[in-house]
Amino acid sequence: MSERKLEVFFYGLFMDREALLTEGYHPGPAVLASLSGYALHIGQRATLVPSSGRTAWGMMMALPAGEIERLYSGASVSAYRPEAVLVKSAEGTPVPALCYNLMRLEESAPNRDYARKLAAVAARLALPEVFIAEIERFSQKP
Repeated sequence: MSERKLEVFFYGLFMDREALLTEGYHPGPAVLASLSGYALHIGQRATLVPSSGRTAWGMMMALPAGEIERLYSGASVSAYRPEAVLVKSAEGTPVPALCYNLMRLEESAPNRDYARKLAAVAARLALPEVFIAEIERFSQKP
């Protein structure tokens, strides 16, 4: 019996399906999706924070439950916790998914190198320009 796959909404560097495949993961097809009521925040890495009237964009993919656990067991992401969310596919279909976020915002300045990498991935994946511009703001000096 194969392991059940769970839908995950990715908004950081993990939304790069090719990178996940290269690392030995087995994601399903990547689907452009949005999450209303959340805004992107970048400290050392990205997280989403509740924010009325805002929308975060990313990619939704199904992964085996064990692979999701392995993905979020790394030292740089072990503080992320799953939240149940309702994302919208590009066609507007609501889909329940997991979304991994920090439960406490980092007080550090944005990691500009991470933000530049994330903006490049978002552009390659054709996320909306307004969201790419939001990411790029974090790559600029204050």
